Amino acid sequence: MSERFWQIEFLGNTLGDWGIALAIFLVTFTVLPIAKRLIGAQRRRLVARTPARAHPAIDLAALLVASTSRVFLWGAALWLASRDLTFPPKLERWLTVALVLLFWMQLAMWAMAAVRFAVELRRQRSSGPDTLLKSSMEVILFLAGLVVWGVAALLALDNLGVEIRPLLAGLGIGGIALALAVQTVLADLLASLSIALDKPFGLGDFLTIDDCQGTVEHIGVKSTRLRSINGEQIIISNGDLLKSRVRNYGRLTERRALFVLPVHYETPVATLAAVPRAVREIIEATPDVRFDRCHLLRCTETALEFEAVFFVTRPDFKAYADAQQTINLRILERFHTMEVSFVATAPTPVRLHPPLTPAADAGGQQRLL
Repeated sequence: MSERFWQIEFLGNTLGDWGIALAIFLVTFTVLPIAKRLIGAQRRRLVARTPARAHPAIDLAALLVASTSRVFLWGAALWLASRDLTFPPKLERWLTVALVLLFWMQLAMWAMAAVRFAVELRRQRSSGPDTLLKSSMEVILFLAGLVVWGVAALLALDNLGVEIRPLLAGLGIGGIALALAVQTVLADLLASLSIALDKPFGLGDFLTIDDCQGTVEHIGVKSTRLRSINGEQIIISNGDLLKSRVRNYGRLTERRALFVLPVHYETPVATLAAVPRAVREIIEATPDVRFDRCHLLRCTETALEFEAVFFVTRPDFKAYADAQQTINLRILERFHTMEVSFVATAPTPVRLHPPLTPAADAGGQQRLL
C-alpha cells in the first residue's frame, strides 16, 4: 500500500520524487545558513586574535559569505531540489528565469563587495589617514556599480536566450543621443573620475580656486563643496574645477615668508652691516623657523631696503602667523637698541603681520614701516 502511495503522480512527478526533492530543499536551506553563520563566527574569532586585515584572503572570503543573500540561498536550495523533477514547459521557463536572475544578482553583489573590500584595504594600508581615497570612494563605488550591474544584466539576458547584439547596438545609438543631451552631466561625471584617480586634493584641504577660497567638505559625482573662511558653502561643478588653476594649501610641508625692512639713509654704514646678522639671530631663535637669507638689495629714492626670507617648518597658518609676529616684535626691539629707524614708504597704517587669511603665506611680501 505504501509503495502505491509513493507512486502516485502529481504535476508529472511521483510523490516519492516530491518527497526526495523536499528533503533536499530542507537540508540545503538549513545547511547553507548554518555554514554561513559558522564562517562568520570563525572570522570574528580570527580578527580578535590577529590585527585587522592580517589575512586579506580569509577576510575577503568571509565578506563574500556575509554578503550572500537569503533569497539566493533559497534559490540554490530550490535548484538542487528540482534537478530530478519534471515540470510543465511554462513553469520550467519561469523557474529558469528566476534562478538565472538570482544567480547574476548575487554575482553582482559579490563583485561590489570585493570592490569595497579592495578600496578599504588600500585605505588601511596607506600611511596615515587616507582622506583622498575616502573622498573619492563614493565616485569609485558609483562607477563600479554602473559597470558591474550593467554587465550582470547583459550576461543574464544572454543566458536567458535574448540576443544582446542588437540590444548593444541600440544601446550604443541611444547612448550617443543621451550623451549629447546630458553632456554637461557626463563632463562632471568624467571629471569626478579624474579627481578620484589623480587625487589633486582631499577632504580637509584648503583650496584657492580663482576668486574662491575654502576647505573641501565633500567631493561628489557632479560637484565639489567648499566651506569658505566666511562660513558659507561654495559649490563648484567638477568640470569647472578641472578647468581652473587650483592652489592646494593642504599639501604644504612648510611656508615661505618674505618681508622688506626700509631703513633710513642716515643710518651709519657699520650699523647697516650689522642688520643682516641681527635679523638672522632673531629668526634662528624663533621656534619652528628656518632662516634663508637677509640682504640689502635695493636703494630706493626714500629708503635702503633689506629683504629677508625665512621658512616656517609647520604647515598650519597659525604657526606661521605666530612666528611672523614674534619676529616682527623682536626686530622692532633690536632696531630700537641699534638706533635704526624705519622709513614710511607709503601713507598706510603700520602693519606688523600679513592679512590673516590662510592664502596670504607663500611669497607674500611684508614691510615693516
